[in-house]
Amino acid sequence: MNNPTDRQPLSGDELWKRHTIASSATVRDALRAINSLSGDTMTLFALDDDKSLVGTVTDGDIRRALIAGADLSDPVSKVMYTGFIAVNPGDDLWIKMAEGRKRRIALLPIVENSKIIRIIDLKKIKTMLPIDVVLMAGGRGERLRPLTDNMPKPLLPVGGKAIIDYNIDELERCGISKIYVTVNYLAAQIEDHFSKRCGSAAVECVREPRRLGTMGSLAYVEGMQNEDVLLMNSDLLTNINFESLYLHHRRSGAGITIGAVPYTVSVPFAIMRMEEGRIKELEEKPTYNYFANGGVYLIKRSLLSRIVKGEYLDAPNFISSYIADGGDVGCYPIEGTWIDIGSPDDYRYANELMSRR
Repeated sequence: MNNPTDRQPLSGDELWKRHTIASSATVRDALRAINSLSGDTMTLFALDDDKSLVGTVTDGDIRRALIAGADLSDPVSKVMYTGFIAVNPGDDLWIKMAEGRKRRIALLPIVENSKIIRIIDLKKIKTMLPIDVVLMAGGRGERLRPLTDNMPKPLLPVGGKAIIDYNIDELERCGISKIYVTVNYLAAQIEDHFSKRCGSAAVECVREPRRLGTMGSLAYVEGMQNEDVLLMNSDLLTNINFESLYLHHRRSGAGITIGAVPYTVSVPFAIMRMEEGRIKELEEKPTYNYFANGGVYLIKRSLLSRIVKGEYLDAPNFISSYIADGGDVGCYPIEGTWIDIGSPDDYRYANELMSRR
């Protein structure tokens, strides 16, 4: 499995500049730097002359040092805390993040050869999932016409925010730094939307040459590097736990895991069980419980080689073919909110729900 820290960019030049200081700088310099962080996480990372991480500094560290006799002209190295948490190569990132939260640390550095290569803001990022992500946004949204006559369904506003952005925001909180969006119908609008969006994840729109189905468009996505790929309908409104889904997928060893929605069918009549034209049993108003396809899939990237570029292919056909060949497909029950905004009633309900929140 790829290391979750691989290929992740730095958290931004501004964050980097605001939260680092030379260990040779004075305590007064550190106080000025911390004061400038008002409203932000008031923590500095102390770097030696070789830019290696050697300690952390907070106003509490400085206050305790001054009480103990330190001077404002002393170097930061005299007051810094050296028992800091950092993610080193080979560390389990999830364990380190959990440890950081337990110790109420807001900024967690990832280091390589003692140099900081990334800073994780634990107030904004819940986890760091080592997956590639593809959101499907190429459909016409026929059942929502006329709303979708001039606007692609993923951009329809729900609670004042585009449907697709709810999913993008949640994926960013899971540490995803690159998201592919496959587009077809009114593609230019979606491309323009993401060209103006500011967020921690880079969003790359991939145009289908024509309508190719759920899976067919994946053949045109280039640059995926992780072992697993999250494929998801972009017009879902859901609070699915992506980390729990990923861990379930990895532990099960399945080639494909489908996010499934509990679905209950209640029959308001007595159902007859028949044999050879005779009634053998009457079942009064039965209830049947099923799992329905939730439009969320985790797929081993190696399976994408089964897709023929340029050929139409939907997810059910792809999955059925894999099962027929002996493939292992798992199920992950989605708990909580799941709305497939496929009708005007669904759209009204989604707006009502999000306005209440």
